Amino acid sequence: MSQLIPNTTPLRTFEDHEDVVHAVAVFPDMRRMVTGSWDETLRIWDLETGVVLKKMEGHSSKVWALAVSPDGQIIAGSDGGEIFAWHGENGESLTQPIEAHSDDIYSVDFSSDGTVLATGSDDGMTKFWCTKTWQMQGDPIHSTVMLMPAAFDIRRTRERVASFKGHTKHNLSLAWTPDGTRLLSGGGEDDPTIREWDPLTWQQIGQPWEGHTSTIYVIVIDPTGTLVASASFDKYVRLWRLSDRQQIGVFEHSFPGKTGHGLNRWNRVKYDEFGSNIFRYTITPGNLQHFQQIFYSSSIASYYLPQI
Repeated sequence: MSQLIPNTTPLRTFEDHEDVVHAVAVFPDMRRMVTGSWDETLRIWDLETGVVLKKMEGHSSKVWALAVSPDGQIIAGSDGGEIFAWHGENGESLTQPIEAHSDDIYSVDFSSDGTVLATGSDDGMTKFWCTKTWQMQGDPIHSTVMLMPAAFDIRRTRERVASFKGHTKHNLSLAWTPDGTRLLSGGGEDDPTIREWDPLTWQQIGQPWEGHTSTIYVIVIDPTGTLVASASFDKYVRLWRLSDRQQIGVFEHSFPGKTGHGLNRWNRVKYDEFGSNIFRYTITPGNLQHFQQIFYSSSIASYYLPQI
């Protein structure tokens, strides 16, 4: 396969935040996105025009993580150990700040039906919250942070059912295929590979996927289970074909500083760790039609790949 040439040309810039944009989430309608910044605010944007539709204030420190519920009605965000909930349409606060963890919350995500919000923190715990009452559901899950992949029985016992050494040191990203038959893991700077695992045996499948040269922070898989995107501190987002593990696209952030801090779900996000702009990359032909990347730094852009 010929060498892939990184695409670096942004299409649009979204500028309004006054500090690092550390969290981005796109609404299910694919027409709006919400961003969270170290300037302690959230903004809802029109993706087509780049216009700020709503500015939300209320956070008391840096915003670390964001998620939008599957129906687009709730925005969840975190700063420090607190979680905040906002109405997805009008941006109004839905609840008082919730003291959820004893350390920074770096991950929030909704269940597929939107009734539960999961939060993950540097305090080593994952907690679950009812989105009707905003009360914690059940006991938290205690886990070792960043070291190795682990699997838990969430619906029943919440006990760990597997733990295995997947990389030489740190593991900072995991993603399940939509059919649940494969788990992908991304390694740290001393082992910047993607590895594929069989959840029945927890054995590695095939050889490590090589390409990144620094920590792989996030992996996402498209809903059809066809494509995989990975974001790394090496300033690249790489696009892979799951069937043969081949790279089919590379996206390079042209701004200085660490990039690839995360991809927030498929069709969502790539971050630049030290910027206040957001960049949008859209790949349109064939089954890549709805792939988007939003680079966090305040700018956004569109890319085209050959048919696969």
